[in-house]
Amino acid sequence: MDFGISGKRALVLAASRGLGLGIARALAAEGAQVLICGRTQEKLAANCAEITAAGGKADYVVADLADDGFVSTMVEAVAQKLGGIDILVNNTGGPVPGTAEEMDEAKLHMFFQSMVVRVITLTNALLPQMKAQGFGRILTVASSGVVEPIGNLALSNTLRGALVGWNKTLSSEIAPLGITANLLLPGRIHTDRIDELDGANAKRQGKSLDEVRAASIKTIPAGRLGTVEEFAAAGAFLCSAPAAYITGTMVRVDGGAAKSL
Repeated sequence: MDFGISGKRALVLAASRGLGLGIARALAAEGAQVLICGRTQEKLAANCAEITAAGGKADYVVADLADDGFVSTMVEAVAQKLGGIDILVNNTGGPVPGTAEEMDEAKLHMFFQSMVVRVITLTNALLPQMKAQGFGRILTVASSGVVEPIGNLALSNTLRGALVGWNKTLSSEIAPLGITANLLLPGRIHTDRIDELDGANAKRQGKSLDEVRAASIKTIPAGRLGTVEEFAAAGAFLCSAPAAYITGTMVRVDGGAAKSL
């Protein structure tokens, strides 16, 4: 299938590793010109070199979602390095694990800014360009925790849940303009983040990492962890031309793990 995005310009947030990097690679493989951002210049430069060596087009900008100037930095980078935008992939790092009772005002405020406020304000800042050209794809990476809350991830369940209402509202407003907005929900996709969370759960439960991992896999009908490439393929399709009639929805990539309909 031709995704129809060759030559399209894509910004992918938090793409120094993991899911963000996976989506950037997938978009570049489809011919999109990709701009990635993250906090570590060395990783970003290496990622761009890898994408370029594979025949893609990629550039990067060092930026931190936690910084007050993040949105203005990204808007300027899009103008200078891409000359405009067709595809926006909103991806953020996950917050610290913990229970609902462990959420205090400082944590809520800090992660709300980086995981919700920056996503919404950057999207609003880039939308006029998509409206003017009559084409746009907005893909926001959230978590399967928004449909089935995940234990010991109270902050993530809470803050990513806010993006559900925002995405649905936005999608209805921009659908007549040729712009789609969807959420992509990862389940147990094998990344460094999953290793970190499993390690934290192992410590909390007094078990080994292997025990925690095995118990987790038993809850997944597919019987294994997902790969970044599988997740990224779904993301690239939602950003494609053929996906023009898919908007305002949440797509789970979880091996069937979520028990909700």
